[in-house]
Amino acid sequence: MASPRTVTIVALSFALGLFFVFMGTIKLTPRLSKDAYSEMKRAYKSYAKALPGLKKMGISSVLLRKIIGTLEVACGVVLTLVPGKPKDVANFLLLLVMLAVLFFHQLVGDPLKRYAHALVFGILLTCRLLIARQSDDRPEREESREEQINAQEKNKIKLS
Repeated sequence: MASPRTVTIVALSFALGLFFVFMGTIKLTPRLSKDAYSEMKRAYKSYAKALPGLKKMGISSVLLRKIIGTLEVACGVVLTLVPGKPKDVANFLLLLVMLAVLFFHQLVGDPLKRYAHALVFGILLTCRLLIARQSDDRPEREESREEQINAQEKNKIKLS
């Protein structure tokens, strides 16, 4: 039977992956929801206006939206389907995207209800990453603890 930590990581990876595939797709195409796609276009226009440095670098609102949407879809697919360490890389990239999205929302003065989802999913990504990293560190701790116990037992035997 799988450990609770493994079940948690798999469940979070799958749920977060599907969410980001869905949200990235909404940013890239109106096929899922024309209203949501239109809203994304409008929002990214306001982000681009608030960051004049993007225009100087040749990044338009359309390009910014497509970059973030593509990153979300690609990382969502990795979180959902790819095993191993690439999930942690995708998790980290999505966390950076969420921080950028929070920055954009703050920059244009959006109310909390417009970016609450980014806060929640940023926290979930952080939790998933911490749990995944914790499970990697744990076997080493257990081995070193066992070594300490064995060394103490050997010292007791020598003293006897």
